[in-house]
Amino acid sequence: MSKHKKDTITNFQELINYKFNNEALIVEALTTPLLANEIGKPSYEFLETLGDAVIKTILILKLYKKGIKDPGEITKIKAALECDNALKNIAIKMHLEKYILKTEKQRIEGTRILADIFEAICGGLFLDSKYDLELVEQKMISPFYEDLDLHIQKPMISSKNELLEFLQKKFKTNINIQLDYEKRGKEHKLIWIAKNPRVLEQNSQRELIKIPKSLKSAKYNSKKKADKDLYAKILNFFKNKEN
Repeated sequence: MSKHKKDTITNFQELINYKFNNEALIVEALTTPLLANEIGKPSYEFLETLGDAVIKTILILKLYKKGIKDPGEITKIKAALECDNALKNIAIKMHLEKYILKTEKQRIEGTRILADIFEAICGGLFLDSKYDLELVEQKMISPFYEDLDLHIQKPMISSKNELLEFLQKKFKTNINIQLDYEKRGKEHKLIWIAKNPRVLEQNSQRELIKIPKSLKSAKYNSKKKADKDLYAKILNFFKNKEN
């Protein structure tokens, strides 16, 4: 193994705080098919298939523990949590592209390879830990699936309208929601965080209620996704106050 590859593998294991007993598994999980064909080594493809099933099982069990047993509801929530975009967002947050073993000219950014490799890592962990679902959850699901409980309680709302309808019914007036934004990264690869939400009366622009400053979105690769995440959190905040 080259020094660069060895350093990459070491750094990744430090990122997830887990030392593989069989290091070949994590090498396989991080290797693209294009590079694998060049060097005659296994790629992530088998581990991706296994990891997909592992993630599904973990998410179904988490929903079951939350008391969600309706098959239709499970399918809907699980689909939102395990779609390519959700997995790619997680991969971006953990800077997974830095650890991928690929050909020199292979493009990773914006491709589904990020989602595939996240799944493959879960599959590799599952095998290396002798089929320990709890360990996979601890190392890959809980740290990187931000606000999983929120999504389980209520999948990300489809638009601002749902929140506005709820607030207008609550305050008996027309509502204006204002957000601030934090941008990180380079212009071609921006990460967005929506924060500092204000609920204002539309006519007077009077702030109707103070929302905690700590309430902000997770990191997303688009402003629209950050908005939706924060809208869902605002709705959850108000509903919790009513309970």
